[in-house]
Order: sequence, then C-alpha cells, then structure tokens
Amino acid sequence: QYMRGTVTAFAPFDARADAEALRKAMKGMGTDEETVLKILTTRNNAQRQEIASAFKTLFGRDLVDDLKSELTGKFETLMVSLMRPAYIFDAHALKHAIKGAGTNEKVLTEILASRTPAEVQNIKQVYQQEYEADLEDKITGETSGHFQRLLVVLLQANRDPDVGVNEALVEQDAQVLFRAGELKWGTDEEKFITILGTRSISHLRRVFDKYMTISGFQIEETIDRETSGDLEKLLLAVVKCIRSVPAYFAETLYYSMKGAGTDDDTLIRVMVSRSEVDLLDIRQEFRKNFAKSLYQMIQKDTSGDYRKALLLLCGGDDD
Repeated sequence: QYMRGTVTAFAPFDARADAEALRKAMKGMGTDEETVLKILTTRNNAQRQEIASAFKTLFGRDLVDDLKSELTGKFETLMVSLMRPAYIFDAHALKHAIKGAGTNEKVLTEILASRTPAEVQNIKQVYQQEYEADLEDKITGETSGHFQRLLVVLLQANRDPDVGVNEALVEQDAQVLFRAGELKWGTDEEKFITILGTRSISHLRRVFDKYMTISGFQIEETIDRETSGDLEKLLLAVVKCIRSVPAYFAETLYYSMKGAGTDDDTLIRVMVSRSEVDLLDIRQEFRKNFAKSLYQMIQKDTSGDYRKALLLLCGGDDD
C-alpha cells in the first residue's frame, strides 16, 4: 500500500535503547518531556509497540502506565494515543463516543465516513476482541433514525469494489438522487443512504458530476437543503471522503483550530490516526484550501510540549 504519512519507520532503530532512554526520562523527580516526545513522534506505531515490549522486558513496567503517571493534560493524551495500534485507536475512540451519557456523533461520523471497508472490518473485529461487545449493537443502541441506518450501512463495509464504471448506472443513480431530493416534496433519505453507502468510490464520483449536470447543484448543496442534523453531517462527510479523504481531514483539522478555543480531541485524533497514512496529502490540501499551512496553524493554536509533539508529527511547514 502506498503511504503518504509524515511518520515512517525510524532507522537505525533500537527498541532497547529507546526503552532505556524513556525510562531514564521518566525516572525519579521530574520528567524529561523532550526525550519522550522526540522518541514517540519519530518512531512508527509498529516500532512503538516494540519499544513498549522492550520496556516491560527490561524494567517489568508498563510504558503506557508510566506515561499516564508522569505526563499530564493534552500532552499526556497525545503520547498515550500514539501508543495505541491503529485499529485499537479507532475502536477505543468509538467506544468512548458511545459510552456514558450522550453520544459523540462527530466521532462516529468522522471514523465511519473516512475508513475503507477493510479498515472498518478490522475495527469491528478489534472492538469485539478488546471490549467483548458487538460494535454495531453498541452503535444502534445509542443512535436512531436515518442517521443510525446510514451508520449501519457503513458498518457492513460492503461498498462495491472499484472495477470500471457503468455509465448507464451512473445516469440512473444521479436521476434517483435528483428525484429523491430536489424534485420531491420532503426527502427520500433512504435512496441517499443506499446509493452513498454502497456504491464504489469511482462510480460515485461520476454520479456527483452527472448530478451537477442534471440538477445544476452540487450534491452537497442538495444534502444541505434536504436533510438536517446528524444525518446531514454524516451524508456530507461521506460525500467529502468520496471526493477526497485528505481534503476532508484538512477541513476537519482547520475547523478544530479555527476561532476561539481548540477542539483538542479532534486535533489529536486526526493527527495520530493519519500520521502514517496520508498526512502529507492532508497538509497539501490544507495549504491549498485555507491559504496557510497546517504547521503554522498548529503553532499559533497550541503551546508547550503538546505543540512540539504535534509539530513533529506534522513533519514540516508548507510555506
């Protein structure tokens, strides 16, 4: 798989040496945060797992527990997040999104709209192993209506494979969406859910073009007018990810930092989950769409060791 991450395997890599350096950084009075962040942001996840295992072998201690007891605040959250393998990271984020009072629809939307079918299958498996619970049951227990139905469709991870585009079906789907939305009094949400949730990516990109030709509107404008609330946000996220996952995440990062206050949970979640996948592409889209670099925005919006670590994950400035 072609990866466009900012974090890649570190060489020359020595798990024992890294484990020793981390122990030294956290032992005794005070913590040497600089060493901790330098090591954890420049090794990839597989290497971090090896470091954790060497740490336990050498010192009989759990690296994550030590990080939790030695670090605080957002910096701690970021470092602990970096220690979770990708699918466990997503499963953990989903579990917390549906745990306790109130559901965090934003997290459900972001993860299920942007992950590939294979990734969704892996997340479901890991969720079952880690929490001895069925992810779909948990999500249906906490959501309702058309929003719930589209989440369930996405959880099936049965999107058509990308194998050539059938122009007749493109035309048909575009017409169906047009009739289900703009031409109808009220909206036939089910048609949107089925088509956007199951057709292949390349097919849907053609459908969006055809839709524009038929209706004179971008599909996003129609969704905006015809739906509302959580369903609208999820449909829009699905459409944006079909057009470009990196552009979707660039926008997500931008809005996590724009205006007063920072949505640190989202900032951490995206930076960690995309650092080995497509963060270079996300940076490019960010620069193109928001007239400033991701690096500069993080620099302006965060502080301390948390900022240093995020900037290292960002991997460079695009200005």
